[in-house]
Amino acid sequence: MALTWVTAEQALPNPEHASPDGLVAAGLDLSVPRLLQAYGQGMFPWYSPGDPVLWWSPDPRMVLEVDKFKVSRSLGKKLRQIHRQQDLAQARIRVTCDLAFEQVIGQCAALRSITGTWISPDIQKVYTELHHEGYAHSIETWVDGKLAGGLYGVSLGRFFFGESMFALQTDASKIALAHLVEFLRFAGVPYIDCQQETSHLASLGAAPIPRKAFLQKLAWATSQPGPAWPSGPLPLGLPPTC
Repeated sequence: MALTWVTAEQALPNPEHASPDGLVAAGLDLSVPRLLQAYGQGMFPWYSPGDPVLWWSPDPRMVLEVDKFKVSRSLGKKLRQIHRQQDLAQARIRVTCDLAFEQVIGQCAALRSITGTWISPDIQKVYTELHHEGYAHSIETWVDGKLAGGLYGVSLGRFFFGESMFALQTDASKIALAHLVEFLRFAGVPYIDCQQETSHLASLGAAPIPRKAFLQKLAWATSQPGPAWPSGPLPLGLPPTC
């Protein structure tokens, strides 16, 4: 199967024409409009620095339904502690939204720099632009005033596309994810795209679904208005019980 090359003026092809491994097309355009087009059609960029931009749509697609998010006993205990202390001035752990996007994406890139990362300077730049446009968001976990973990992703309508997460302390990224899940549930956003299947994502409740089903969910979700994202503290209102 020949790889489809797209210029900046051309639209991305239908993801249903992807290769067996999920590769849809290649090109050189990595702009905010291109990213919005790609996510709206169920594609995302993933490539090595120096290579052309590769656009992917795996089949099956790993998706976390927020109502099926799994919380371990130990994480649930931490979340309840955070909930009890989050309004106290001396609370050690705080979770925020969109206060440190560039730090979060930079830490996600640094964490993977030893084995190689797709979060190149170009990726960081364009997703930061996407953040300033109101489409990309970060969730940050702070411990004693220092950034200890977090995640970032893209929000379109009633779908959130998770991109990457990092943790400098135990469970810091999972704490951020738990807060994100509760925010999305409250905002009526039922799905988090996790892209590719891993055992770690499965342990959190994500499951693979056929591309066709994913695109159907996406079509509905992107026809709906998106939530209003906060900028600042992201409190936990209903900590899980285990």
